[in-house]
Amino acid sequence: MAQTEKNMYLDTFTKFSRAHTSVLNYLSGPPALPEDMTITQFGVLEVLLHKGPLTHREIAAKILKSRGNLTMVIDHLERDGLVERLPVAGDRRSRRVALTPRGEKRIKTVFPLQAEAIRSVFGNLADQEVILLGQLCRKLGLSLAAENRSRKAEGKKPETASGGAQ
Repeated sequence: MAQTEKNMYLDTFTKFSRAHTSVLNYLSGPPALPEDMTITQFGVLEVLLHKGPLTHREIAAKILKSRGNLTMVIDHLERDGLVERLPVAGDRRSRRVALTPRGEKRIKTVFPLQAEAIRSVFGNLADQEVILLGQLCRKLGLSLAAENRSRKAEGKKPETASGGAQ
């Protein structure tokens, strides 16, 4: 691989990483989120609002977080009365996490703030650029998911969302 080609990939990766970090930082605090809510707590509440009760494993897969990190987040949400853990019929070890009425009210209040902040993030791009960016991100994500499935089938550890082996 030629040096300029290596630089192209590194340069693109650097821009992608910096943009991702900037977007997450923007969406992680006011006015996108209240000061007392983390982006991961928002993610859990949002997925439960739109998908209904889910297991820890299902939530982790939807919001791309490790189950270990998620347990602590759900513990805090449960402590605050925003979610509850419900038994799964026929599986004494498994629990589904569900929104409480208080949690549903909270996420329905916060979700529009986050949605408006997301619209604002992309405000400097034309509609067609937003669509293209979405298509490129989907293509990249699907190709890496296929690569991870292939690695898993070969007995190798797949890469996690954070880039390390699981």
